[in-house]
Amino acid sequence: MTVTTKTALVTGAAGFIGSHLVDKLLEKRIRVIGVDNLSAGKEEFLSLAMVNDRFEFHRLDLLEDDLTDILGGVDAVYHLAANPDVRSGSLDTRPHFDQNILATYMLLESCRKANVSKFVFASTSTVYGEVDVMPTPEDYGPLLPISIYGASKLACEAMVSAYSHQYNMRSVIFRFANVVGPRSTHNVLHDFIRKLRENPNQLEILGAEPGTSKSYIHVSDTVSGILTGSEKAENLVEVYNIGSRDWTFVKDIANIVVNKMSLKEVIFNWTGGVNGGGWVGDVRKMLLSTKKLEKLGWVPELTSSEAVELATMDILSE
Repeated sequence: MTVTTKTALVTGAAGFIGSHLVDKLLEKRIRVIGVDNLSAGKEEFLSLAMVNDRFEFHRLDLLEDDLTDILGGVDAVYHLAANPDVRSGSLDTRPHFDQNILATYMLLESCRKANVSKFVFASTSTVYGEVDVMPTPEDYGPLLPISIYGASKLACEAMVSAYSHQYNMRSVIFRFANVVGPRSTHNVLHDFIRKLRENPNQLEILGAEPGTSKSYIHVSDTVSGILTGSEKAENLVEVYNIGSRDWTFVKDIANIVVNKMSLKEVIFNWTGGVNGGGWVGDVRKMLLSTKKLEKLGWVPELTSSEAVELATMDILSE
């Protein structure tokens, strides 16, 4: 049964995806409480929300602050706060444990105490690990992530499911492909643009030509998918993939960036990678099946290349 959300709390509200979600929830005339410790997010991303009388912001840390009191009257919690640096897990495992697993546990405890009825969790395609079925459906298994980040998100998914069943809290889990778009602060596009601004004649690329092949989705499609799935999910616990219907190679991304920067005859210097991929823990191929979410009426408007092109222009215009 679909339950109308009147008041929502968004963690990671000042972050890349979180701030876009806040804007869309406010457009739907939902009262929104934004929570962020601003370690990765930026207050400027909430400039539209801050002037909306249906929005309130709290600078809080999920690892230190109990949210039980401000969760009173909240219908749905959208948990997007996390350690966003996927690659760092191979160098320091603790941040992913603290900021993903422990923070999610503490938030779930607050939700349990406040009797929150719906919990929406931002997970990742990396929970699948290296797969032999593509496009990969939500019921693929066993789930064997190859990165600490993916493992931490999978642990969070398990806790969300357990809390839902033990405390009758409906939950919706979204596994994202690579999300790009305005307000992003780090990804392969930022990396390539930075390098080419420093040296417009050569681009160093981690991996072996043509690089990994993955699905990229624009943040606008991501947020519309979150809203569709969270509004229409029927089961106590539901899992949806969110991604484009195709993938693109790292070499294609490099060519897009070079083209959008109006550069000519750039030499690509491939520096090798790990097990045919890029960095340690980097999945070589990723393409998600989105048929489950599409049955609810959601369709990605942009292909992977279109999303990358638009996101590249956004970064260059900043």
